[in-house]
Amino acid sequence: MQNTPDGLDCPAGLKMAERKILVLFGSQTGTAEDMADRIGREARRRHFACRVEASDSYNVGNLIHESLVIFVCATTGQGDPPDNMRNFWRFIFRRNLPQNSLCRMDYAVLGLGDSSYPKFNFIAKKLHKRLLQLGAIPIVSPALGDEQHDLGPDAVVDPWLKDLWNKVLSLHPLPPGLSMISEDISLPPKFILHFLDQEAPADNSIVERVATCETPTELHPFQAPLVSNQRVTSADHFQDVRLIEFDITGSSIQFSPGDVVMIQPQNSPQNVEKFCALLRLDPKRMFLLEPQDSDTALPLQLPQPCTVRHLVEKYLDICCVPRRSFFQLLSYFSLDEQEKEKLQEFSSAAGQDELYTYCNRPRRTTLEVLVDFPHTSGFVPADYLLDLIPRIRPRAFSIASSLQAHPDRLQILMAVVQYRTRLHEPRQGLCSTWLASISPNDGVQIPLWVKKGSLKFPSVPDTPLIMVGPGTGVAPFHAAIEERAALNNTGNCLFFGCRGKDKDFYFQGDWAVLEKRGLLTLFTAFSRDQDEKIYVQHRIKENAAYLWDLIDRKQAYFYLAGNAQSIPTQVADALKEVFQNEGTMSTTEAEQYLNALDKSGRYQAETWS
Repeated sequence: MQNTPDGLDCPAGLKMAERKILVLFGSQTGTAEDMADRIGREARRRHFACRVEASDSYNVGNLIHESLVIFVCATTGQGDPPDNMRNFWRFIFRRNLPQNSLCRMDYAVLGLGDSSYPKFNFIAKKLHKRLLQLGAIPIVSPALGDEQHDLGPDAVVDPWLKDLWNKVLSLHPLPPGLSMISEDISLPPKFILHFLDQEAPADNSIVERVATCETPTELHPFQAPLVSNQRVTSADHFQDVRLIEFDITGSSIQFSPGDVVMIQPQNSPQNVEKFCALLRLDPKRMFLLEPQDSDTALPLQLPQPCTVRHLVEKYLDICCVPRRSFFQLLSYFSLDEQEKEKLQEFSSAAGQDELYTYCNRPRRTTLEVLVDFPHTSGFVPADYLLDLIPRIRPRAFSIASSLQAHPDRLQILMAVVQYRTRLHEPRQGLCSTWLASISPNDGVQIPLWVKKGSLKFPSVPDTPLIMVGPGTGVAPFHAAIEERAALNNTGNCLFFGCRGKDKDFYFQGDWAVLEKRGLLTLFTAFSRDQDEKIYVQHRIKENAAYLWDLIDRKQAYFYLAGNAQSIPTQVADALKEVFQNEGTMSTTEAEQYLNALDKSGRYQAETWS
């Protein structure tokens, strides 16, 4: 028996044929967690004992005792593991783990990614290779789900799961006398809601989280007053963009340029009332939550006891676009044959095109679906609410300010998400719409906490920085420039792009002041202010000699933040053209030069879809 410092070793002997499955997920947005729950439900239909856990909630030292593990993992940033997978990731890649550490473990990897990002499903691919190195045995090839597909990840996941369960049942057959639980039968809920006789106090104090002095986290966020909510686009501009400032006085919050603030949004009072009316719920009723089995953990974001209003307003994401499993579970409660038949069609593999047309393409929300099925929504048992609807996920925003310049303040630059589909009502982003509606005089406190971002700025003063930040992508660079200016650090070069100088030129006044002080070199690209569209990549090519001098001779760092669809490729191509023309490089040499900058941390990109 080989041992590691933490006891990760491979027991001798044959693998025990245990009908247990562990599903570990790493998720930033909740997609991987939802998929892990789906796999857990399908496992239980096949009479497996199944645990579903976030990777960092699981004691990774116990992995050697698992006979079958399914990993569901998302990729964040530039090929980084999600927050709730980072400790697991560090452990599994320790160099001193023996090559046969996981020799008794069968596994499967399901990756959930977005092919518009350069490192598509990087975490799933790398995890699969590492598990092979440690002796684990794959029972199917990794699946790489893609959010960009018309049918979303299900286009890959559906056939992969069919293959997975065939392989699993060949290794772990159903016990004699048992057959798979039919899809027509609803599984028990994960939780039971025990309603109490009393209603919530008038001040709702029983469900309010007590303030703490510790560093704010998702479970204990800081309740920050909103002190400024300013529209920074012109009144006639198509997009409403806000510069929002929070007061973090009295918190232990610290942040550096490149960090992000996590904000926990909530549903509007109107939507909460509508939902409760549809499902015949009394928002004032109180309940205690109890898990059905000992392996299921209580959601720590919910207080005990809790009110229905708190559950719906601050926990259930009733404005998200529902996934396929929502329609399957909803069909079990329908007393109307026509509605039941349509729900079953939407949840079937054959009905995915129609579901996409009804739900995904127009971005129909969970609440709107419930309105469309009135003879079903009124009969949903309260115990199934947490199975039916995912929790509201926190939203991440690049911090746009520096503590050096604004002590006890935190700013974000936020585009209010609103767009039209074929539905009558415009689609609205939950968090941005909520924040935009709040006035500093309302006295509303915003739950928030800070975490490290993917952009890392050099600690050496006056290291030249080249920053490319079109649109709201300029936010982290405003923080970096503001901090360096407060310390009188020079060498700040910014390429900023927007539609029009008089429409959406963010921080225009700040840039002008810094230019006068000699602390900023600014290049602008206003794409709609002339007949020919001009973008930041054009300005990069125009200033090739200047950039080559900064990068090659002065060892500048290059940063990019913006939309993942096209900007990263176009900017990278422009930069490689600079290397070819000014550095007299071949196409291959320019590519290698950029890769070397990337590996050394001197080329960094933060993109989003």
